[in-house]
Amino acid sequence: MQVPNIDFIIKTALQAESEVKYPAKKILLDEGEISTKMFFVKSGALREYFYQDGRELTLEFITEGQAVASFESFLNGTKSQFIIETLEPTIVYELEAESFRELINNQSFQQTFNPLFYQRFGEITQRLMSFIKDSPQKRYEDLLKDRPELLLRFPQHYIASYLGITSVSLSRIRNRR
Repeated sequence: MQVPNIDFIIKTALQAESEVKYPAKKILLDEGEISTKMFFVKSGALREYFYQDGRELTLEFITEGQAVASFESFLNGTKSQFIIETLEPTIVYELEAESFRELINNQSFQQTFNPLFYQRFGEITQRLMSFIKDSPQKRYEDLLKDRPELLLRFPQHYIASYLGITSVSLSRIRNRR
């Protein structure tokens, strides 16, 4: 979810004062835990992933100006189905679930965040449809077109995992170009 002017929103709508710094490779939410925080990335990067048959599968990369939580867990108090981890030293603003529940009734907050949530859910739907109907080659081309910075920023095995392929398959796709 892309958040415009994150500092302004955090300090006004969210009334957050402090930033939290995390080192690289820090687990912010583990699979099976209940998500009590939403993270707004000021600098750095995170990733959402889970394990299936011993393999890491990356759901999403979250970078500057984006927000992440295990939303089902965050909103409903259920166990998270995935892990949120920092990939780099990262500075985030954290919004507690209790504060979110209070803010959700604030009209200014609604005007800012409702369109962002709708946009994010649209992106999730588009990504799901891509896995159903598109080839790995097409998913790679879309990533190259939509978020090329990820290809330079993160290791190949994370990119391959995000595309739903092996590192070997990703190398073959890259060599065809």
